[in-house]
Amino acid sequence: MFDFYRVAACVPEVSVGNTEFNKEKIMEKLKEAYGYKASYIALPELATTGYSCQDLFFQDALIKASNKTLSDIIESTKGRSEIIIIGAPLQLRNKLYNTAYVIRDSKVLGIAVKTMIPNYHEFYEKRWFVSANELEISSVDVKDLGLSLTDMDYTVPIGNNLVFEDTGSVSFGVEICEDLWSPIPPSNTLALAGAEIIFNISASNETIAKREYRKNLVKHQSASCLGDYLYVSAGSSESTQDLIFSGHSILAQNGALINENRDFIADDYLMIADIDIEKIRYDRKLSTTFADSCLMFKEKIAQVNRVRLPYQSVPESDGEYINAPKHPFIPKSKDKRIKRCNEIFDMQVSGLVKRLKITGSRPVVGVSGGMDSTLALLVSAKALKKMKRDSSDLIAITMPAFGTTDRTYNNSLELIRALGAEPIIIDIKESCVQHLKDIGHDIENKDITYENTQARERTQVLMDYANANNGLVVGTGDLSELALGWCTYNGDQMSMYGVNGSIPKTLVRWMIDSVVENSIFPAASNVLRDILDTPISPELLPPDENGNIVQKTESSVGPYELHDFFIYNSLRYGFRPSKVFYLAKKAFKDDYSDEEIKKWITLYYRRFFNQQFKRSCMPDGVKVGSVSLSPRGDLRMPSDASAAIWMNELENL
Repeated sequence: MFDFYRVAACVPEVSVGNTEFNKEKIMEKLKEAYGYKASYIALPELATTGYSCQDLFFQDALIKASNKTLSDIIESTKGRSEIIIIGAPLQLRNKLYNTAYVIRDSKVLGIAVKTMIPNYHEFYEKRWFVSANELEISSVDVKDLGLSLTDMDYTVPIGNNLVFEDTGSVSFGVEICEDLWSPIPPSNTLALAGAEIIFNISASNETIAKREYRKNLVKHQSASCLGDYLYVSAGSSESTQDLIFSGHSILAQNGALINENRDFIADDYLMIADIDIEKIRYDRKLSTTFADSCLMFKEKIAQVNRVRLPYQSVPESDGEYINAPKHPFIPKSKDKRIKRCNEIFDMQVSGLVKRLKITGSRPVVGVSGGMDSTLALLVSAKALKKMKRDSSDLIAITMPAFGTTDRTYNNSLELIRALGAEPIIIDIKESCVQHLKDIGHDIENKDITYENTQARERTQVLMDYANANNGLVVGTGDLSELALGWCTYNGDQMSMYGVNGSIPKTLVRWMIDSVVENSIFPAASNVLRDILDTPISPELLPPDENGNIVQKTESSVGPYELHDFFIYNSLRYGFRPSKVFYLAKKAFKDDYSDEEIKKWITLYYRRFFNQQFKRSCMPDGVKVGSVSLSPRGDLRMPSDASAAIWMNELENL
């Protein structure tokens, strides 16, 4: 339903040269993988014999025993829909090949052959095996494989150019160990030809620092192929005569690590993960570079042998093991989070520096005491510091009105002074009262007009003050507000340069926290901490009798952590509402009821569509992440598009 598929990396215990023992251990692991409802199951290179048999591969007894073991494993899959990829030696026309058998339902669907045969340092594989490049055939009769199967009356595709196309599910390809280490791995062509998952069955020995290198290699290749890449390697029960094998398994998707076995030296285990193929399909559809690469290598792609599998689609997964982080914009670890925030802060600062240099102006910021204006003020202060300009060039204006509380007002003043500037206080209450009189609006009617009057008055003050003082109004609105349209048109929606426009609300908090952590403005640390503790509010309605904030944004528009989750999954990957809802239920199962999530996701989609007109004329602002709403960049969307399809799907959840 949602294009989730479960994969298993199986690393069974192996007895080198003992094919009967290996068969039993492989069958145990297969049974275990079946229990997890894995759709694709990959075992290591030369799993039937063990990788480290060396000159025993020349022994006919070993090859025949391997074929017997392989036959028993193949027959055991009768009636099963899982795809199994297993390494075994193949003797064909007096040559030995290092191969991966792809099997399902007691049949050999295809045989992928290793291309790159390592013969350097500790490797001397060319002593036994020849490359797929020496194959002179593209298919082989199953009876010529040396197997003993019930059905021996069909041909099997063979080579290093097989793309398995499974009707209604996933296309995939297979390469073997050293193929990945080559300058141009076979998987590049397989991916361009349509393979969405690449399986690499391997036997990679361990040396100091090799694990990290191997992981980076897999991540890079998944990004290069714009696909999923599952790597499974032989375990520590291989021969230790001169080498140690670690059983390293890795799953990466488009450059991101999805899963990895934990133990440095491992054996006899199963690594289970769910993959989301829709992410790959979305990125490939979006990437003109991927499409151009297909055209560039169309002659190579034409040589690919497309193995169309019989209609028996691999079942989709229920997504139990899908990684759905609550806060997709925020790294989990503190170190990574601070590093990410530092990098984003530098991008914001650099963008503003360029704009100030080009215009020869001073930054003008409206400071409310809330997080968004705080971040914009910090960026402006840092930009001046980077330009070696005096902090007095910072024009920081606070504009108290009907809803301003003592806490936010005093925090504004304290923050501005801590940054070395002198606050400019312009009380806009009288101006707003006069304006409401002018348009015939009862001041006791605290509706949207009452609220927006204040927002637009503040923007007018900022713009006119900037005109009078060679200033450039720095916008404070963030990505989440823009997605929801939670900003006043031609009020806080407008500025001369928006430094927060691609930063989600959940990340804004950590951006300010990182400024404190890194003591970028040490004199401001205390007030910044208090600002972080202040409820999110536009402060457009009067405070309560105790002077506390009454108007709390998340009570009206919903939790920003939910909205940022919706934004990421609906825009980064184009997921439909039902899938975003499913993932949100999974991510927030301990925080919100299904009814609450449905309420806020419905509001999100409704507002996202009917507020596009505000984004269509949003000001310039630097893009810092994978999601941006700029009408000149990532989001080209008509302001009058109908939301009917999306809303109908939400109604039927």
